[in-house]
Amino acid sequence: MRIVLADPPAYTPPYDRSLAAALARAGADVELVTCRFRFGSVAPAEGYSAREWFYPLSSRMGSSRLRLAVKALEHPFGMARLATSNPDILHVQWLGAAEADRWLLRPRSPAVFTAHDIIPRRTASKVGLWRSLFAKFDRVVVHSQRGRDQLAEFGIAPEKLRVIPHPAFRQEIERADDGRTALALGLIRPYKGTEDAVEAVMKADRARLLVVGDPRVPLEGLRQTAGDRAEWRLGYLPDSELRRALSEATVALFPYRAEIDVSGALLQVLGAGVPAIVYDIGGLGEVVGHFGAGAVVPPGDVEAMAAALQLLLEDGDALAAARTGAEKARAELTWEASAAAHLDVYRELL
Repeated sequence: MRIVLADPPAYTPPYDRSLAAALARAGADVELVTCRFRFGSVAPAEGYSAREWFYPLSSRMGSSRLRLAVKALEHPFGMARLATSNPDILHVQWLGAAEADRWLLRPRSPAVFTAHDIIPRRTASKVGLWRSLFAKFDRVVVHSQRGRDQLAEFGIAPEKLRVIPHPAFRQEIERADDGRTALALGLIRPYKGTEDAVEAVMKADRARLLVVGDPRVPLEGLRQTAGDRAEWRLGYLPDSELRRALSEATVALFPYRAEIDVSGALLQVLGAGVPAIVYDIGGLGEVVGHFGAGAVVPPGDVEAMAAALQLLLEDGDALAAARTGAEKARAELTWEASAAAHLDVYRELL
């Protein structure tokens, strides 16, 4: 079976490359079509081929309006090249330009789309656009039951929807936490609720916050508020720094807004055996609740997040149980299981 995985904007290289490698290990002929990742190195292709067909110029430019203009000009050429691939299955992970792809994306093979964010935030109000885009695909993969229900309510035929849980990014770390460190991990955007993480830590006795990620919002005010209760390791950090942060974390906080389905950062945390406290949005609560890998609190309830954090920092039995849940999550949410589930979906279309 020849499969093309397409992530034109390279939004999720760790996911793309992990899935491609797992599919290859399962016997599939896999080609990943993407662009150069602008923010750091990526894992080498193991058992599959990787082609940087998209944005050859703009992916090498700094952040600017000029880069976006060049990217817009490059996009149709990448889509035209993708159209020539003619695999057994085309599996699109992300759309590079939803408004343009409404016209440019014309799959010649059975096509699958993974709705990582259900409906992306920037174009969520454009109902007609997304209905026309979803109609181009024979199957739509989501990572949670809640995500499936949301798309069914949106109007996607239930028989097209498949739930495949997001695997954990398993990492072996040497636990070196001080018993009071709450980790906020990942790209820092408005929907991540970093201000809630700061507030929750300030309300919990003895807690400290470790923020690790590349900021896309101003942080000066939050840094002043947190003072010496927080440490900020900012930027797109290498894997060695990620492992160091995970080893130092007692628990991780995910006070996200209801704009996504699952979080790759959450699966990195669970993959290291670190428990998490999450707002019950998207599929975050499903994952943590199902495995007992921490605590699930109502969305926006900082008091509840602070109370859950206080409990895990003070009650050794509660923390041990949450760590056991995180270990169960990383043992069950494997890339091999994900690849097998994806192959089942692909076979439905052949």
